[in-house]
Amino acid sequence: MYVPKHFAADDEAVQELLADHGAADLITMTADGLVATMLPFVYDRSRNVLLGHFARNNDHWQREAIGDALVIMRGPDAYVSPTWYASKREHGRVVPTWNYLTAHVYGAMTVHDDPAFVEDVVRRLSEHHESGRAEPWSVDDAPEKYVQGQLRAIVGVEIAIRRVEAKFKLSQNRPAADIDGVIDGLRADGAGVVATEVARYRPDQG
Repeated sequence: MYVPKHFAADDEAVQELLADHGAADLITMTADGLVATMLPFVYDRSRNVLLGHFARNNDHWQREAIGDALVIMRGPDAYVSPTWYASKREHGRVVPTWNYLTAHVYGAMTVHDDPAFVEDVVRRLSEHHESGRAEPWSVDDAPEKYVQGQLRAIVGVEIAIRRVEAKFKLSQNRPAADIDGVIDGLRADGAGVVATEVARYRPDQG
């Protein structure tokens, strides 16, 4: 990944993105070429692995990966209009761009066609995404027979992380007045989450 130094993320920021993200794209090279599947993952920091599951009917899990798998994780992203820059009014030498947070995670993929592994992953994913809700759903809320049937329909996957390349492109290369304009513009566009990240990582915040 091309990462200019002003868009580089420190380790703690990367760990945060791995722990709190949406679904990610799992990509592997196989004898038949590239194969990709969007999957929810949960990050086990103590073991430095990503855990997820495939639908059993998705044959991606049956295609042997050649080399490392790639998992593309994304944080919030948004279009940035040059009209938001103070620089536009000064000299006009500005163009549109995109702000985003992303991490490319590389590692060995292992498939686990094992009910206990799969149930643990499902419980971890549910607890992660349900925590903080007023009435969080639990696997135990569903009938046991139903749960076991659902578990038989999925297959577990584990990515043992070897390296992570991350890029947090959040207008850090712009003058302070331009960053102010980006924050205001994003909020006006309804992209408040991205605006918060721009403010959080602006260079003058240290």
